[in-house]
Amino acid sequence: MINKKDLLMEEGENAPEYWASFSDMMSGLLMIFILFLTMTILQLNIQEDLLRDKENLLQDKETLLQEKEDEVNRIIGVRKMIVEELKKEFEDSNLQLDIDPETGSITFSEGVFFDYDKYEIKGTGKSYLKSFIPKYIEVLLNDKNREYISEIIIEGHTDNNGSYMYNLELSQKRAFEVARYILSDEFGQLTDEENESLKSILTANGRSFSNPILDENGNIDAEKSRRVEFKFRLKDEEMIYQMQELLGDENVK
Repeated sequence: MINKKDLLMEEGENAPEYWASFSDMMSGLLMIFILFLTMTILQLNIQEDLLRDKENLLQDKETLLQEKEDEVNRIIGVRKMIVEELKKEFEDSNLQLDIDPETGSITFSEGVFFDYDKYEIKGTGKSYLKSFIPKYIEVLLNDKNREYISEIIIEGHTDNNGSYMYNLELSQKRAFEVARYILSDEFGQLTDEENESLKSILTANGRSFSNPILDENGNIDAEKSRRVEFKFRLKDEEMIYQMQELLGDENVK
């Protein structure tokens, strides 16, 4: 027979072990909760830092993009300014030339400089160059514009009669002959300083019939396609073409 007194004593002896186990469990849960809370706070801090870094990076990119856009606009403004100066310089000229209002490219028909299928410059062509080049150089290489000019290009173009290679050679010879004459002692229209400055930036290219002039029906206009063009390139101008896609501006030229 179990004595009631013994039962009470047994229950009293087991009680501290039960409460001790429960207390240990609660302490463990509390530690887990504190650890979880600490990890959560750390995670939030990391996310905030990442978000802040992302925002700073985005701001830096926007600032850089704005700077590039400003530079593009500056270069476009310089080209427009030079084009207007060229148009003003030759508006009252009797020279048979066309000025592209966007690029400033100046075009002479083939007949001005060369006979058909020839590359020797005619007497009339030499007279044209003596009238044209000093004014052209004065605009491009004056004190205001010289720092922006990286290249002056003479391009020869042909029609599509004959093979591509034959016309490539012909167009290259024509462009070269124009450049050679301008820089020769025979030309005599440039100062020594202008001559040396021009040598550092002048190139002559033949384009064969790769860039023909089309008539209103989309057919090649052989007579207009046979031509010589004078072009200029600005420093850092390649950036315009790279920024064109980035900015999505079809008006950047």
